Amino acid sequence: MTQSPKDDASESKLIAECEVAMAEFTAQRDECVRRVQELMAAEDPAAGIFHATEIYNLQKDKLRLDVEIEFKRKKINRIRLGFDESDVVASAGGLLF
Repeated sequence: MTQSPKDDASESKLIAECEVAMAEFTAQRDECVRRVQELMAAEDPAAGIFHATEIYNLQKDKLRLDVEIEFKRKKINRIRLGFDESDVVASAGGLLF
């Protein structure tokens, strides 16, 4: 399967965009992890200081960011393998895996 240079350039651009998004998501995820650790260390059950809601929301955000990173990684793999996005959506029942 040969591709034109224009296709290679657009694929490279898409991969670069995905890698930038992955880096941003990774930085956000790392910040969530850092903040959770900070809040857990600040809790003091004896004094009645709890941060359960904030910790829960940050952990939920971390999981969401993990999924976003995984979607971008899989998109890069599909691009490198030469799959067309419309083919993937149709064959996966609308899910982009």
